[in-house]
Amino acid sequence: MKNPLFTSTRFIVAIVITLFMFFPIYWMLITALKTSSELRMAVPSFWPEKLMWENFASAFKAIPFYRFTVNTVIQTVGIVFLQINIGVMAAYAFSKGAFPGRDALFVLVLAALIVPEQVVFVPIYVMLSKIGWINTYYALIIPHAASAYGIFLLRQMFRSINNDVIEAAKVDGASRLQVLYRILTPMAMPTVATLTVISFIHSWNAYFWPLVMTNSNKMRVLTVGISMMRDSIAGDEALNFHLLMSASILVILPIVIMFVFAQKYIVAAMANSTFK
Repeated sequence: MKNPLFTSTRFIVAIVITLFMFFPIYWMLITALKTSSELRMAVPSFWPEKLMWENFASAFKAIPFYRFTVNTVIQTVGIVFLQINIGVMAAYAFSKGAFPGRDALFVLVLAALIVPEQVVFVPIYVMLSKIGWINTYYALIIPHAASAYGIFLLRQMFRSINNDVIEAAKVDGASRLQVLYRILTPMAMPTVATLTVISFIHSWNAYFWPLVMTNSNKMRVLTVGISMMRDSIAGDEALNFHLLMSASILVILPIVIMFVFAQKYIVAAMANSTFK
């Protein structure tokens, strides 16, 4: 029998932690809705005197927001599409294929998880520069076309599927690609959805790589645009910090919406991602 006092204490602690975690988001939101005069007050207010929704329109005009959004969408969609398809094919080979060195090769793929991006960006930059891909969508997308974590996640899912299902499909005349995309992939849809969300969030939030691989506003993405906006108001934060917060909310809004609708898939896939 559960102790009511212990249960109540856990509930209160959970509420306090939740409020503590949510407070930075709340503060960003109310800052985005304040006037510049409120930002200069000695004692900050916990609610705007007047909700300044027009701050979002002003933030949209402060940087080439539309161009940066288009670049971010192209980069994100390209990376997600490639990571899902390459991940599905690689996971199929590592889970159901039989070839020499399969497990050793998979360990090498997992080893890529511990290599920081900052370690390998110089040789990749030099290589992309020699083939003329700097400041192009190719430089933003291709180096992140495969995800070691995605391959691992899908491999664990495919390993849990009985081989009899594959053999039955082959007896009915299905090719390897048909088995992969018509049998295994639909059965692994929760994992695919989770990988899509994770890849989307990572690609949408990417900052370092787009900053290094692009050098003109024509190819900049939203995260770099926010950094440019912050630099432009340096020394004048008290007047324009609300615009920076408004732009930040516009940038993270797609991620929040996607996470709200897909959080159940993320929890389910994480629970299934143990070594089998």
